[in-house]
Amino acid sequence: MVTAVDAAAIATPVTPRRGGLWRYILIRLLLILPTVFILVTVVFFLMRITGDPITAALGGRLPADQLAERIAAAGYDRPLIIQYLEYLGGVFRGDFGTTLTDNRPVIGILVQYGAATLELAFYALIVAFLIGIPFGLIAAYRRDRWQDAVLRIGAILGYATPIFFVGLLLKLVFSIWLGVLPVAGRAGTRTELKLQSLDAPTGIYLIDALRLGDGAAIGDVLTHAILPGLALGILTAGIFLRLVRTNVIGTLGAQYVTSARSRGVREFRLVTKHAYRPALIPIITVIGLQIALLLSGAVLTESTFEWKGIGFMLSEYLKARDFVAVQGIVVMIAVVVALTNFVVDVIAALIDPRVRY
Repeated sequence: MVTAVDAAAIATPVTPRRGGLWRYILIRLLLILPTVFILVTVVFFLMRITGDPITAALGGRLPADQLAERIAAAGYDRPLIIQYLEYLGGVFRGDFGTTLTDNRPVIGILVQYGAATLELAFYALIVAFLIGIPFGLIAAYRRDRWQDAVLRIGAILGYATPIFFVGLLLKLVFSIWLGVLPVAGRAGTRTELKLQSLDAPTGIYLIDALRLGDGAAIGDVLTHAILPGLALGILTAGIFLRLVRTNVIGTLGAQYVTSARSRGVREFRLVTKHAYRPALIPIITVIGLQIALLLSGAVLTESTFEWKGIGFMLSEYLKARDFVAVQGIVVMIAVVVALTNFVVDVIAALIDPRVRY
């Protein structure tokens, strides 16, 4: 028996809470601070496990008295908690320290080489979308058939194969055997000189080449970007393919799709029109996580193709055991990932209101 209270509850529509979006954005924004704080703390103490950075970088190259003098001058002989608090204050002021091997501000390295890594991540995302989304739709359309099985195996291989192996394989096939693509670098020497002649270059070669209006330079930049973009993009493409396939298949069981099917709408149109857009929402929500994956993969990709970005410099400083530089670069990457996740969460909340609650 339905009481009057139950009837009133049924009749009253459920309305979203006011300010839900802004409350969600504020909470996500405030969560960035403890996230960055924890990351900075973990990185700092992990870097100190092997001792002070100067001994790690220059130990065995300098006499003991000179080494002790440098340690004292840098303040690494003080209590660890004092060093930590001082470093934490510097990070909040935008000071990530000075490298030990070449005496450069870490923030300057991030500014100089960050554009190259950003450009590579952009190319990789394009590759991931061009491969992952169409093939994910095909796998959903041909589900449980041989095409679906082949594509799923390809997706698993895509994100399970080490990036450096994919990069070396691509170089062997397209640069060594076929000789159709450059083996390494971001551009040819002539193009590099042209780009350096620009006033206030952005560091993103494609934008700078477009500013020049030089078709040969644009072609050269894009040609050099194909293999690194493929090597890094294939990793994310496999994840996108499986996400699209799973979500499209799930959406095909929705009531509105079933109604469209009963009206005689073809299965291909159901997949590409009705089930496609809702399936993209989960992809948007995981893009932030994929940015972290791309940045970690950029270290190996940039080293393989001598693409001089943050990842390449990080590997160089690791080999030099310059832990001040490594610490600063890792912390900055962590900050970028945290901010990217915040932006992606906001976009997902704008697209799908259910995310806010």
